[in-house]
Amino acid sequence: MESRADQEVAISTITDVARVAGVSVATVSRALRGLDRVSPETRERVLRVAEDLHYVASPTATSLASGRTRVVAVVAPFLTRWFFATLVSAIEKTLRAQGHHVILFDLEDDSYDQRLPLTQNMLWKRVDGVITLNVPMDGDEVELVDRLGLPLVAIGTPVPGRACVRIDDREATRTAVEHLAGLGHTRIGYIGAVPQNVAHVQTPQNRLEAFRESVDQLGLTCDDAWVLGSDWTAEAAARDSEALLKDGWRPTAIVAASDEMAIGVRESARRLGLSVPGDLSVIGIDDYLLSEVLGLTTVRQDVAGQGRAAAELLLRALLHDDEPTGEVVLPTELIVRESTGPAPVTPIPA
Repeated sequence: MESRADQEVAISTITDVARVAGVSVATVSRALRGLDRVSPETRERVLRVAEDLHYVASPTATSLASGRTRVVAVVAPFLTRWFFATLVSAIEKTLRAQGHHVILFDLEDDSYDQRLPLTQNMLWKRVDGVITLNVPMDGDEVELVDRLGLPLVAIGTPVPGRACVRIDDREATRTAVEHLAGLGHTRIGYIGAVPQNVAHVQTPQNRLEAFRESVDQLGLTCDDAWVLGSDWTAEAAARDSEALLKDGWRPTAIVAASDEMAIGVRESARRLGLSVPGDLSVIGIDDYLLSEVLGLTTVRQDVAGQGRAAAELLLRALLHDDEPTGEVVLPTELIVRESTGPAPVTPIPA
């Protein structure tokens, strides 16, 4: 009977792989890391030999030899929101498939109008690159990343001189307003405004500006009282929209800057006995995971696709040892469901 020791597979080293493959140790290292200085034929031979010998590179040794950690920092203003959680999931899966891992940095502070800074202790000798999720970086933070020599890809809010993956927030908002105008709505409200001092989230500002521009260009009515602030949760939107929906002089439709807020507005309308879309049409932006079930009309963005695209840009930069550049703008799409309909025939009393 074979002993346990006889049954164990001998541990192979990178030197063993190099000897059997007939190449240098350095070539094996480059082939296993996927660097482009190795011919496809040599890489295939090295990978085949490594598999035959059951060779597994030591993560610690690889890191020491290459100076790489195979870890990517993902920096977010919040991690408790659906949008950011979806991005992180897509990024992590894409990086993991290529042997990289994620370390998360949540910059959320105690109040909505502030965030924590990105510091050297978070990044130095801990990560190979950075992906930011809708985080406008200040000059000190950009200088820090430059000084550490880290490639960076931004999602949403651009970082000057760095690659960015995003949607056109202004176009998405225009699409929502034009859809309502096409249904005959001339009195349209908006929810999702945030104070100007909330500098760490740029998307709300872009969508609000685009809403105001679209209303003006189409000759629609929007009283200042119909533009509502919110913290972008369904609960807050239901609370913040209640007074407006009780008013006799109110809009016949509302654009919500996110689907979660649109769901909150619908709930507020339901509590007040208003029919959606008979009395009030509601449209969001995102295509949140519950939007189809709830019949919410929305402007869909591919959130997971943005995460995958950003991770792939960063991986290419790490592979070729250069800085990713350029911009990837993913399309949006109007998805019409049950929450929008023709403007009410009977005017709302003034």
